[in-house]
Amino acid sequence: MLIKSLLIFILTYIIISAQKMKWHRLDRPSGALLGAVLMVLAGVLTLDEAYRAVDFNTILLLMGMMIVVAYLKTANCFTYLSYLLITHARNPFLLLCFVSFSSGILSALFVNDTICLMFTPLLILALSQTRLNPVPFLIALATSSNIGSVVTLTGNPQNMLIGVFSKIPYVDFTLRLLPIGLLSLVANVFVIYVLFRNDITFKKMETPALAKPALDMRLTVKSLVVLFFIFLGFIFSGNLPLSAITGGLALIIISGTKPQHALEKVDWTLLLFFSGLFIVVGGVNKAGFLTLAHNAVEPYLGNTASSQIIHFSVFSVIASNLVSNVPFVLLSAAWMDKFIEPKTMWYALAMSSTFAGNLTIMGSVANMIVLELSKGHVHVGFWDFFKVGVTTTFISTIIGISMLVL
Repeated sequence: MLIKSLLIFILTYIIISAQKMKWHRLDRPSGALLGAVLMVLAGVLTLDEAYRAVDFNTILLLMGMMIVVAYLKTANCFTYLSYLLITHARNPFLLLCFVSFSSGILSALFVNDTICLMFTPLLILALSQTRLNPVPFLIALATSSNIGSVVTLTGNPQNMLIGVFSKIPYVDFTLRLLPIGLLSLVANVFVIYVLFRNDITFKKMETPALAKPALDMRLTVKSLVVLFFIFLGFIFSGNLPLSAITGGLALIIISGTKPQHALEKVDWTLLLFFSGLFIVVGGVNKAGFLTLAHNAVEPYLGNTASSQIIHFSVFSVIASNLVSNVPFVLLSAAWMDKFIEPKTMWYALAMSSTFAGNLTIMGSVANMIVLELSKGHVHVGFWDFFKVGVTTTFISTIIGISMLVL
């Protein structure tokens, strides 16, 4: 059973990781679904065990937040906000700060992929009307959204998993990760400014002539009110999935629009991706692979609380780029109780797996969204991204480790 589960696991993660290979046309969700079905067909899991392997708390949390985001998209809220920020930037450095901090802060409140999806087209349009090099600003959008998303349990998919598995209160998590996120955002701006200092100046630039996007103010207000009550539910009830899905349903009822228009904007394939991964990881867990993997790396993870934070964070950054951060969080979640300070290690896992997304272009879905949407207008080279990514990943991880240790 161990060999069969391991082979299926390897096949699944090759498909998930190798999205540019010509020998297959499967995307990440269908690759995860293939692995889940093979786990059952190979007899590693029964169909009932596969059902039980899916963590519906995570699915409900994701769905609830995506419904709220869908209504904000319908109201044109994100596009309108990005328009305001871009048109009020007086010089390139200020534009860099606006892009970095707005994407970082909004990614803490919403899933970071959404922010990149909504900001990128308008940013490209604005930059096309200036003589500025768009590359550093696009890199800033991607890297800052990754960094900012570390601050809350709803900032990115891996943090949502951590929130459901760890049961850490929403406020506790935010208070611990907020200083790390803010300092890392400042460091990221500094890194991009230094590496692209010939392009990012303090000279006054002309305001881009952008058409003001229409904003559905009534739907925006309703969505933000519901979001406020969702966060109150996170804080006072501690039940993330129930708070999110209740808020999503409430918004469907009071929105005054056809639910179909908003529900079409929900990323249902992401829910399929998570469901498939739960089953694949459930299969390798049943076969004993996770225990074997932990026993293999445990001697290198340190024997004090501080050394475990340092060693595990470095290991997490590397592993998250090999198998992607969401699968790594799923795999390593079973190890947390074996550390000296499990709660602190959950923070270390959230910090390192999130910051790992900036190491390479393929390290985060947010990176690929920005580059995919901009490729018809500007080419962001591997080296351009890599020199920023490596530097900011190293500095932000050092900041995170230092603050968790101290």
